[in-house]
Amino acid sequence: MTAIRFEKDSDNIVTLTMDMPGQSANVMNADYRAAMTATVERLQKEIDSISGIVLTSAKSTFFAGGDLNELVAVTPDNAAGFFAMVETIKGQLRTLETLSVPVAAAINGAALGGGWEIALACHHRVCLDSPKLKLGLPEVKLGLLPGGGGVVRTVRLLGLEKALPLLLEGKELRPAEALDMGLVHELVAEPGQLVEQAKAWVRANPGASQPWDEKGHRIPGGDPSHPRVAQMLAVAPAMLRQKTRGCYPAPEAILAAAAEGAQVSFDAALRIESRWFTRLATGQVAKNMIGTFWFQLNEIKAGGSRPEGFPQGGFSRVGVLGAGMMGSGIAWACASRGLDVVLKDVSAEAAAKGKSYSEKLLAKQVSRGRRTEADSQAVLDRILATDQVIDLAGCDLVIEAVFEDRKLKAQVTEESEAQIDDTAVFASNTSTLPITSLAKASRRPQHFIGLHFFSPVDKMQLVEIIKGEQTSAETLARAFDFVLQIAKIPIVVNDSRGFFTSRVFGTFVNEGAAMIGEGVPAPLIEQAALQAGMPVGPLTITDEVSLTLITHIRNQARDDAAAAGETYVPHPAEAVIDAMVEEHGRHGKAKGAGFYEYPEKGRKFLWPELATRFARDDHGVSPADARDRLLFIQALETVRCLQEGVLETTRDANIGSIFGIGFPPWTGGALQYINQYGLQPFVARARELQAAYGDRFDPPPLLLEKAERAEHF
Repeated sequence: MTAIRFEKDSDNIVTLTMDMPGQSANVMNADYRAAMTATVERLQKEIDSISGIVLTSAKSTFFAGGDLNELVAVTPDNAAGFFAMVETIKGQLRTLETLSVPVAAAINGAALGGGWEIALACHHRVCLDSPKLKLGLPEVKLGLLPGGGGVVRTVRLLGLEKALPLLLEGKELRPAEALDMGLVHELVAEPGQLVEQAKAWVRANPGASQPWDEKGHRIPGGDPSHPRVAQMLAVAPAMLRQKTRGCYPAPEAILAAAAEGAQVSFDAALRIESRWFTRLATGQVAKNMIGTFWFQLNEIKAGGSRPEGFPQGGFSRVGVLGAGMMGSGIAWACASRGLDVVLKDVSAEAAAKGKSYSEKLLAKQVSRGRRTEADSQAVLDRILATDQVIDLAGCDLVIEAVFEDRKLKAQVTEESEAQIDDTAVFASNTSTLPITSLAKASRRPQHFIGLHFFSPVDKMQLVEIIKGEQTSAETLARAFDFVLQIAKIPIVVNDSRGFFTSRVFGTFVNEGAAMIGEGVPAPLIEQAALQAGMPVGPLTITDEVSLTLITHIRNQARDDAAAAGETYVPHPAEAVIDAMVEEHGRHGKAKGAGFYEYPEKGRKFLWPELATRFARDDHGVSPADARDRLLFIQALETVRCLQEGVLETTRDANIGSIFGIGFPPWTGGALQYINQYGLQPFVARARELQAAYGDRFDPPPLLLEKAERAEHF
């Protein structure tokens, strides 16, 4: 069975239906290449008896893109063969669009990456008008560029100024957006209309061709020699480097391929694009990002960490305790996905204020055309703001999101469980307190679990699911299903103080504060984090979290250690944090003063007195050491979490580190950072940092064992 069916109707219009056997989606793999080769050869032979071509799909999606299994296997040693293969694929599409007959795409489902490039090679694009359907070239998100002609054709359709934002951001368009931009020509309401509408266009346009194949074609807005475009391209590299910090080669390659390709013929531009694509595909960054953002993320979404043997399910009514920023965000996440929510706080006013958070988010979506007023009101109607605990009756899930205080959490647990059924799940949103200890306040600890959301909930995709010692496998399965139900990413960890994400995040902020105590200039610390690829510096995020909360968490950990008869080892950062809070009255951003000053007007700036209160001329910390300290300390703590059984899988470690704490995406995650660095070189560098800065950089036994056996995580 061929991957492309060839059918000719009475009007001599050929319909090419992509239907890869044995797969749920069409993929640009060896089967596709063989089928397209045979199809193009047949079209060339029979072209005198063909009046036009319609390209469509028998799958629920139009085309899923390139075969990433092939891409991750590409190395510099086989780059030449890979380049030739890419050129062959492009040659097939180039032949298709220059057959001298009209070619239309009937797009019935998502067309992303290589799928959208196939559509762009058609003269006319008819698309199903579905809000769920996505079109675009998201390759940059995997460390690649569109290698099937996507850069070249998008530039020649839209011009450099409009094409570059789409290509550099990997933006995925809805059909209506693509229509407005001229990337799609027609929308139809029903799938059954697609092919017929495409055929109607073919019959009406016998002489159709691509714009760039017409005599006198010019790139919209001008080529790079045009004064306006030249001015834009002169500053674009610097602006791009400011965003990428040099960590991401794909955006720079896209800019180069687009600008270089716009100065030469169409076919030469395709070759330039292939060279840049091959360079990226053979690089480590693309392999890091593909491995984590595609393979590992898809494993998680497919239920890789979900206990087997329990039916898939969901929740219908969720109680949220605490209407602060976190609780309000959780309420939004649930209500916006169709769940009824009871948002409870100590007063009706506080609960109503929490509900207003959703109202503001909805108003913004309505103003941007992403929701209707009626849809917005329906979401709001699903949220009941209350100060009455009895309103929790009927909730099949209750999420506690109150302040990090054991007594308060125990109180709301006991009050709430009195109102819900024995089969309901009770979850704590705690970020640091062990779930097993919190479950002691529960009369049904087998249904007690941790659901650690991240702030702001409407933007942060991750939810860390924490198993207590008595949490049942069924409860874990139900919690996993809930996270997917609200379109978040679940990772599963075992119980401990700080779990995984908060524990590793703590090492990052502590290392930044420790460097302040060593006299390292604050700008060097912040820039080291940014140059490494972290979204913000450790001093910035410490202010955001608040120095007061950090001291509270530290004090709770110290008290718990004393109660357990354990030795508490203070971190060098603690003296700095205590001095900032107790001596200088600097509590963080919320109080207007932390490591940064926060003027009422204007941008924040580093507290000038940091340079005199803590700085020393002999700190001896280089920018390279500062960068490595911030990355290595997180990676080492991740290994400890894996060694201690807090983490169970590499995928949860990598996804959790990126989506939960902002570990640089170019690395593929904290454990993949070690893999791509090389375990033995990583151990050697950790030893250097240990000798210079302390035993917190001591490589854990698990890392040493794997390095000795030449294994990877």
